Amino acid sequence: ISGLGSAALLACLIALFGLCTARSDAPRGVAVPFVFDPNAKCDPPCKHAGICIRNNTCFCARGYEGETCQYANCYPKCKNGGECLRPGKCRCPPGFGGRYCHKVTCDGGCWNGGECIAVNGVAKCICPSSWSGSKCQEAICPQGCRNGGSCVAPGICSCPEGWLGGACHTAVCSHPCLNGGKCISPQKCRCRPPYFGPRCEERRKSH
Repeated sequence: ISGLGSAALLACLIALFGLCTARSDAPRGVAVPFVFDPNAKCDPPCKHAGICIRNNTCFCARGYEGETCQYANCYPKCKNGGECLRPGKCRCPPGFGGRYCHKVTCDGGCWNGGECIAVNGVAKCICPSSWSGSKCQEAICPQGCRNGGSCVAPGICSCPEGWLGGACHTAVCSHPCLNGGKCISPQKCRCRPPYFGPRCEERRKSH
């Protein structure tokens, strides 16, 4: 190397590393033209194949920048809080993906028509009006599901045995209540006087 002239060495450096075109706000390495000193010392040393051209001055390889070429350069820059690991390679925070962390990704996806978007820097499922939950996995029944029923689809309740109706509000008596009695809970009748009994089948005698 010492036998090469400064101009020849400069030409070699440009051919090998290209211009140091930094695109971040970090401190930058030196760009051409520069004066090359073959006896220069850099402390700390230049990183990522950077070359010490003057005392404590580095000439950076393409894709790196900084006083010691310590910063990788991603272009376009990593988005959504991503970190540039090496030229063109970003490490993305949870909830983001893609080469430059520009894609929002919800872990497990969004179900039932939910849309994954970034809300205050956090990936989140935005659900249609009839669904809720972190993945839009929970159906909403505006009428509610009573008596132990559960909402299994928008507006549809799954009822336990002994109950029917859109909100599981209608009791079922397998043997109908007689004499105007009303089924008020599974297999239980409320009788009208003077009737009584499990099915309101008996009549009290008047004295």
